[in-house]
Amino acid sequence: MRVAIIGGTGFVGSYLVDALVDSGHVVRLLVRPGSEDKVRRDTQTVVGDISSVEALHAVLDGCDAVVYCVGLLREFPRRGITFETTQYQGVVDTVAAAKKTGVKRMLLMSAIGVKDPGTKYQSTKRRAEVHAFESGLDVTVLRPSVIFGDPRGTMEFATQLYRDMVRPPIPAVNFPGVEMSPLHVEDVAAAFVAALEDDGTIGKTLELAGPEVLNWGDMVRRVAKAAGKSKLMFPMPLWLMKVGATLFDWLPFYPVTRDQLIMLEEGNTGSSEVLEKLIVRQARSLSVAELQYLAR
Repeated sequence: MRVAIIGGTGFVGSYLVDALVDSGHVVRLLVRPGSEDKVRRDTQTVVGDISSVEALHAVLDGCDAVVYCVGLLREFPRRGITFETTQYQGVVDTVAAAKKTGVKRMLLMSAIGVKDPGTKYQSTKRRAEVHAFESGLDVTVLRPSVIFGDPRGTMEFATQLYRDMVRPPIPAVNFPGVEMSPLHVEDVAAAFVAALEDDGTIGKTLELAGPEVLNWGDMVRRVAKAAGKSKLMFPMPLWLMKVGATLFDWLPFYPVTRDQLIMLEEGNTGSSEVLEKLIVRQARSLSVAELQYLAR
């Protein structure tokens, strides 16, 4: 199958490229100008931006399917990087390009817990889901929980925990009540390939979660142990962090936004049943063994 990927040079996208190529698919990537060195495998490439109709047509033309896996952890409006443009409008434009070029199949990466109304992250993801399903294309939406794995020079969940919580020479913050179901990026990529190859997933929303529900303290301790460190922690109520974020999250160096804290409070958990049925094996957990890339 010929598969176009929008977001194929990012963290999840790079693993998706590996999984698709290893499964015998022909992959074509939309690559932002200046990011050509991020292409890791032998793929076809089109240099351009998701805001370019011409670039979207070029990358989709002649393909059988398109995967949209662009997402932001934080927006930077002054640089034109917003949830609205990347997580919603980009999907709208990709759907239009797919119809124009005759691409029928679409996979969309969303996230567990998206809703509208919600935070800007949640609402743009949910509106993108609705638009894709109403497009007439053969759509599958995959909603992973928080994703970890070797970031390959980018940033991912465990690396960010290490950078912000474990590495600083001060006690780490523990958010009581926060729970997640982390899943490995290679399992996510395998799930995308399995969903693409199974027409039974068309029209469905698949929630992907790892095999454990972990609280914040558990995750920080595992990250610290994998990095060869021990870490003291003290509890921090989320409401108090929200006060600080309300005042300072407009600053680029402030580590967390108010919206991120709202989503932390809501949690991000699920069952690994759907994931394991797709990949036909046991899902990988956020274990010290799986976090050995932090030791580097």
